[in-house]
Amino acid sequence: MSTATDEQDAIIAALTPVIDGIAATFGSFCEVVVHDFRRPEESVVAIAGSVTGRAVGGAMSEIGMGILARGDEARDELNYLTRTRTGKIVKSSTMVLRDSSGTVFGALCVNLDITAVTQAHALIGELAGVAAGPAAVPTTTFGNDIGSVVDAIVDSHQLRQNKTWSELDRAGRLELFRSLDERGVFAVRRAVEQVAARLGISRASAYNYLSDARAMPPASTTDGTAPGTTRHPDGAQP
Repeated sequence: MSTATDEQDAIIAALTPVIDGIAATFGSFCEVVVHDFRRPEESVVAIAGSVTGRAVGGAMSEIGMGILARGDEARDELNYLTRTRTGKIVKSSTMVLRDSSGTVFGALCVNLDITAVTQAHALIGELAGVAAGPAAVPTTTFGNDIGSVVDAIVDSHQLRQNKTWSELDRAGRLELFRSLDERGVFAVRRAVEQVAARLGISRASAYNYLSDARAMPPASTTDGTAPGTTRHPDGAQP
């Protein structure tokens, strides 16, 4: 008798040979990735092309963590722009993978390096006298080590608050932990310990802040999205 795990494994196995064809169709500027959310620390189970520099066994980005945090309520994220740490402008679409029961267990992600296209567009616009200022593109950390992704998310949140941990009042500290939680950081095993180390606080303090943040009444996140997310305990699988 087949199980949900068998079905999910079969879907991933069926997609694995397909991604090579997609990447070949779009050329060297394309990367196609299959993520298995059942192993978030090493979610990359198949990859074709090289845009983000990851390999099989690599980690999901903070975008993937956000999808993981929304659980079965997650939706496809299409045609969004990010910037890698090396300066590449990447246009991406992330399509969630569901089994027959509707459970989200992974994602298929297509990444296109459009850096040259963006530069050409800016040049043509400048020559035509209709150049506009460059739009802000958020920087996203892609890597094979989930730890580097978690650290980057923590650092970016502190930069947005424009204060170090020691300068935050209790409300600001709780907001930081709630924001990290809503973005799926704590779905990763040992993430609480890593966040604690990054902030220079004890593991016990980090767990207390996380517990208190989860007990807070719902509110809009700093980027204007309603939380409405499915929070998983530290290390739990979706």
